[in-house]
Amino acid sequence: MALLQWEALSQQQVADLLHGTAEDVQSELTRILGFNSHQTCMKEAALLDYYVRGFWWAKEAGLTPTQVSFTMAVLHVLLDNIREKQMGLVENMMEFAKALAPACQSPASEENASSRFTTEEATALISYVKNSLFQKYRLYELLLSTPREEMLTSMERTIEVFGCQDALSPLEEGISTHLCSDIHKNEECIQPLKWSHFRLDPAPQIQPPTG
Repeated sequence: MALLQWEALSQQQVADLLHGTAEDVQSELTRILGFNSHQTCMKEAALLDYYVRGFWWAKEAGLTPTQVSFTMAVLHVLLDNIREKQMGLVENMMEFAKALAPACQSPASEENASSRFTTEEATALISYVKNSLFQKYRLYELLLSTPREEMLTSMERTIEVFGCQDALSPLEEGISTHLCSDIHKNEECIQPLKWSHFRLDPAPQIQPPTG
């Protein structure tokens, strides 16, 4: 199965950017994503930061151009699932697992071996996506569903934060039966990765002032 690739950048463009500075990466991604108002629009600024940080993480992780393109494609798809499909957290985590599975499978030929992720690389990618997107899922839902005009006001909002560790350990608790079944079907494809790698950390507890 062909590895998912980001259509916004060619393999050569990715390879060239891997030799560039952080400023080069931001400038190129600003251009191809059309975020020309990122200095005045909070939504564009947040989304540009999401893509730039993702690319830079992949570069620092020493991934190949093909792996970097896959990483960017996954980050784009997950964000698009929120924006276009209003997909919930659990379903989007499943989509991530489905996309990652073929990237971790042994290639049919040695020629394609460098494009596949080792267990360590896949685990690192899971950790990055969890911390950069899944832990902040509600914030991205608000960001992508709120009109720009509303975001420019000082409207006060209540943000829901995942803070209940019991509800996420194990992940299957609270998931409908058919979703749980689908998870286990895909689990075999990403072994020896474990679903515990996807577990979200509890929100920090804020202690009331004393005295």
